[in-house]
Amino acid sequence: MAAQCVTKVELTVSCNNLLDKDIGSKSDPLCVLLMNSSENQWYEVGRTEKVQNCLCPKFSKKFIIDYYFEIVQKLKFGIYDIDNKTIDLSDDDFLGELECTLGQVVSSRKLTRPLVLKNKSPAGKGTITISAEEIKDNRVVNFEVEARKLDNKDFFGKSDPYLEFYKQTETGWQLAHRTEVHLEKHFLSLFCIGFCEKRNKPQCSYFDGSHDLIGIFETTMTRLQEASRSSPAEFECINSKKKQKKKGYKNSGVVSVKVCQVVKEYTFLDYIMGGCQINFTVAIDFTGSNGDPRSPQSLHYISPQGVNEYLTAIWSVGNVIQDYDSDKMFPAFGFGAQIPPSWQVSHEFPLNFNPSNPFCAGIEGVVEAYRVCLPQVKLYGPTNFSPIINHVASFANQALQQTTASQYYVLLIITDGVITDMDQTRSAIVNASRLPMSIIIVGVGGADFSAMEFLDGDDGSLRSLTGEPAMRDIVQFVPFRQFQNAPIQALAQSVLAELPQQVASFFSLLKLKPPNDPKTKKKQPKKQAFPNI
Repeated sequence: MAAQCVTKVELTVSCNNLLDKDIGSKSDPLCVLLMNSSENQWYEVGRTEKVQNCLCPKFSKKFIIDYYFEIVQKLKFGIYDIDNKTIDLSDDDFLGELECTLGQVVSSRKLTRPLVLKNKSPAGKGTITISAEEIKDNRVVNFEVEARKLDNKDFFGKSDPYLEFYKQTETGWQLAHRTEVHLEKHFLSLFCIGFCEKRNKPQCSYFDGSHDLIGIFETTMTRLQEASRSSPAEFECINSKKKQKKKGYKNSGVVSVKVCQVVKEYTFLDYIMGGCQINFTVAIDFTGSNGDPRSPQSLHYISPQGVNEYLTAIWSVGNVIQDYDSDKMFPAFGFGAQIPPSWQVSHEFPLNFNPSNPFCAGIEGVVEAYRVCLPQVKLYGPTNFSPIINHVASFANQALQQTTASQYYVLLIITDGVITDMDQTRSAIVNASRLPMSIIIVGVGGADFSAMEFLDGDDGSLRSLTGEPAMRDIVQFVPFRQFQNAPIQALAQSVLAELPQQVASFFSLLKLKPPNDPKTKKKQPKKQAFPNI
């Protein structure tokens, strides 16, 4: 699938203590930015200006990059001492470089690292600092509108009116927002704006199987704001066709704007750059249906190349997520196996067999814990999801007690079979939908995963056993077989595409600000430790 650009990011670069390669003066540095393509080839994005005679340059030229959350975007910043006018940098002295990911930069907001030479040795005491800013207009309009004496367009009852807002662009009027049909002729809505100062053309229409115009009026967002602060701003809806045909025509109704507020709406990167941590947890299916791990037919069989579908899923998703967790310590669990020494079946045992500290150091640590765990357990069953979902949800619930958007939890479940505790799992997901938490399910092997599709409730149909609906869609399911012949990053692109919107919409719904928002004084809490299981 093609990745969707989340937003654009502006990068500003500065350096300190660069190597001095000039005789009689200081180096004349320039920064070049390279990105790594999907074919693993480096290509040049752009260059800054050259700063004359300076070992601590602050480059004024910015790099603007399309930001994709679900892709690991590798960057390479190279610093050169420019002594000639040729484009070829091989003629210039190399002062050092930094390789990192865009995820590392935006999650730090300001990333400072030592520069290294081509052989990875330190480039003297040289350092580079990359600062990131999102390029956005994240203002939204919150308005309350009431209509009266609208023309009745429905012969069998009252009209079902709605409002459409058009903004003036260079190519003409462009639809910016449409309210829902509202029988009471009272409109409450929230929509994004691009330019407050531009002229807007709201028009009132009605819906009755078709869409017919009631009337139009023109105004500006500034005028709406000014009028609604003191008293409602009232506008006559004019239907030009009706005005031409009917003598004594006044209007087709009046629209009264009671409230019109332009407010800031936080984006995903506002939360990330403001200190929100993404806490990543992995849960692996060790049920007997996977097959004997010693057999090449087993889904847990590790090939001579050192991979299987479980490991590929961990690497693919984890490599993206890890950039958004500052300490990169990830709890990893197994379920559906008999574990030593009692050989009782467990549905939430730590892969490292350390109940008081189930954290693994980085994605490499999760992979190593899985490899070590595999020969020590007996694959069994059944396939129960609810224990591990409820376990992670208990920490998401604690994070919800904070007054800022400081923590969000992502649970990756990798499984080969049909869920045994479907009713309990549905209830667990409905409960988790009210928490700062998302669930990714990757189905490995060739099983029938139709029940998993049901949990991925994009249509809002997921309910608990008691009929309680999920507050929002937090589950993303994909069968691994769809990606067997695709690049390794394709799986992450699919399962993580919805996560930025899930994070931002949840915190927005609860009106929680980023921890480091200027108006927020409390510091971000440290990551909570898992209790003994």
